[in-house]
Amino acid sequence: MTVKSFLICLSIPFYLLTCKSEKKEVKQTEITFKKEGELLIHKIKTDSSTVALEIEIADTDFDIQTGLMYRSSMKTNRGMLFVFDDVAQRSFYMKNTKFPLDLIFIDENKIIVSFQKNAKPFDESSLPSGARAKYVLEINAGMVDTWRLTVGDSLSYTE
Repeated sequence: MTVKSFLICLSIPFYLLTCKSEKKEVKQTEITFKKEGELLIHKIKTDSSTVALEIEIADTDFDIQTGLMYRSSMKTNRGMLFVFDDVAQRSFYMKNTKFPLDLIFIDENKIIVSFQKNAKPFDESSLPSGARAKYVLEINAGMVDTWRLTVGDSLSYTE
């Protein structure tokens, strides 16, 4: 063994002992609501607007995948409307979502076709639409019952 090789062999353990592995703390920034439109839900029985919401619109791949993840809460008069390019069976989950939600599945004619009520925070179980949908509206849990929404009610929205 040469002197150079010997010195290298001696220096490696010393180097490993003196190197610090720094743990960097990742801080999650709170995502704030960004009003991108207004939505009205119309009752089928009365044909009158019963609910008005401020909405964020998720219509890009990133927004659709992220949804309401990493947020702590949402005001009662707000929601997130997912807008898809096609009409299909939909399935959502609550991964990284910190508060319970009601999911409203809506067809291409903007008619409510089904619900998933009281989706539990952080639950990765599938929440299927059970019908073909083009839109999905996420609102705070319990609001479907509070507002007495039913399959057949409709909605309209403006951006």
